Amino acid sequence: MAQTRNRAGLLSILAVFVMGFAACDGDIGIGPVNQLEVTNAADNFQFQVSAMESVSETLSYTWQNSGTQATIDISQAITSGSAILTIRDANGTTVHQEDIAEDNDTDTAVGVAGSWSIEVEIESATGTFNFRVQTTT
Repeated sequence: MAQTRNRAGLLSILAVFVMGFAACDGDIGIGPVNQLEVTNAADNFQFQVSAMESVSETLSYTWQNSGTQATIDISQAITSGSAILTIRDANGTTVHQEDIAEDNDTDTAVGVAGSWSIEVEIESATGTFNFRVQTTT
């Protein structure tokens, strides 16, 4: 009888483990191997992540922009997946949204100066990328 309970308990633990593993979907978050570097200074924001292999994570930052527009410079080597960069002005209006894999250096739309938000949504991405957002002078 005790052996039957132990088997039932073991099967329950195994079922929870399998369900938890399946929920991971094989993607992992950013870890030390990815050498995440973020510089968040007034009027100058820089982000870099490397050595990603099937990484999924969303990162959000508040950035001080004294201007009403910003220049975006992107350098990337993403071989699969996506990394969506979304920038919102101080009113929460989206002034830029694009997949970083497009490697499109551009300017944001004109917005309201103050506390802007920068969000990077990485989905099953493999590779490396960096970008810089600076107040347009």
